[in-house]
Amino acid sequence: MSAIFGWELFWTNIMMGGLVLTYTVVGGTKAISHTHLQQMIIMTCSLLFAGYLVVDLLPADMGLFEALQVAGKAEKLNVIDFEFNPKEKYNVWSGLLAGFFLQLSYFGTDQSQVSRYLTGSSVNQSRTGLLMNGLLKIPMQFLILMLGAIVFVFYLFNSTPIFFNEAETQRLEQSVYAEDFKELQIKHDELVNQRIVVANDLKTGIKSENDASISTAQDALATVNGEIAVLRTKVTDLITLNNPDGDSNDVNYIFLRFILDNLPKGLIGLLIAIIFTASMGSIASAYNSLAATSVIDIYRKTKKNVLSKPHELAASKYATVFWGIFCIFVAYYAHRLGSSMIEIVNILGSWFYGVILGIFVVAFYFKKIGANATFIAAIISQILVIYIWYIDWVAYLWLNPIGCILVVALGFIAQLLIGKEISTKKDENVRE
Repeated sequence: MSAIFGWELFWTNIMMGGLVLTYTVVGGTKAISHTHLQQMIIMTCSLLFAGYLVVDLLPADMGLFEALQVAGKAEKLNVIDFEFNPKEKYNVWSGLLAGFFLQLSYFGTDQSQVSRYLTGSSVNQSRTGLLMNGLLKIPMQFLILMLGAIVFVFYLFNSTPIFFNEAETQRLEQSVYAEDFKELQIKHDELVNQRIVVANDLKTGIKSENDASISTAQDALATVNGEIAVLRTKVTDLITLNNPDGDSNDVNYIFLRFILDNLPKGLIGLLIAIIFTASMGSIASAYNSLAATSVIDIYRKTKKNVLSKPHELAASKYATVFWGIFCIFVAYYAHRLGSSMIEIVNILGSWFYGVILGIFVVAFYFKKIGANATFIAAIISQILVIYIWYIDWVAYLWLNPIGCILVVALGFIAQLLIGKEISTKKDENVRE
């Protein structure tokens, strides 16, 4: 909505968050389940259709396989990296090892996922849902990432905006920085034309299997892209100067801008609806799970008397409203972390998922560690995890196994200290 209507992100977050908050409070878990099913069907079908259209918009002599070849030579398909470097965000080891802890915590302990299993009509249905979640998630994520690579190839052969968030560039064109922006735009257009020529050279080299031509085109493409990146950095600086509260990171607007500029009008509405439904599904799960844990794990335990069902229902609705407002404000400030939204989500998750998983591991497999020791270990581990992220000691995915291991290790130490303290007090009581 921000990109289409030029509205501030603050108001779009309130509208989207408020809409989901309304049907979550009124309809509860049943409303979330029904909307999730509809959203999933629309999303899957439309993404497949969007992928077909993206390939169809490529140059006439280029198909899917040729597009992937160009993307690979442009170093956009570097999937496999076996170098073990904890500071590198994405390689085989961070994916298999660190990612294992992240996904184990997400699918095994996150209430937004667990609540879906609990709504199953039987244990077998819940198990099937969990299994299908994993089986469908991997190919869907793969197709979405591949779609992004093909959109990248499309922009190699076509005109590219200097900044994909059109709402911010329109504000810039009407500001005191308009002339500066115009100069950058002219330079950018010249570089884009150069890049189209180089991209065609790369395509020709790949078709003729001429390694020398491919290498020359790769170097030229890297040079042009580097110069374009410098211009884009200058534009983001102007946007920040012109509108400090604006979104100067446009990576999340690339696919949306592609939709608005290139697809048929009817399909534009459908794909924008997909983006809305995807976000609405995540938001509804968050509201519902936060409210459930607040009522069951906190509110219910503070009351000595058993709460009636109507009382708990009312408490859960109030909790949903509170967490809804909280999430809206978090969403507004989240984009300031930079990078793509999917990476921001995983960074924020990695702060907490390892510690949460560690608590569950202690509860299931280390029964000798008591609740007080686990609580102390979790608090200390959480502080250490955020500090490790702050000093950039390791890439964010590794925070998940670190958090889990810290909780278990510190839990043992805390239990030993607490156990000694209890033993000392018992001895003193005996002597008295």
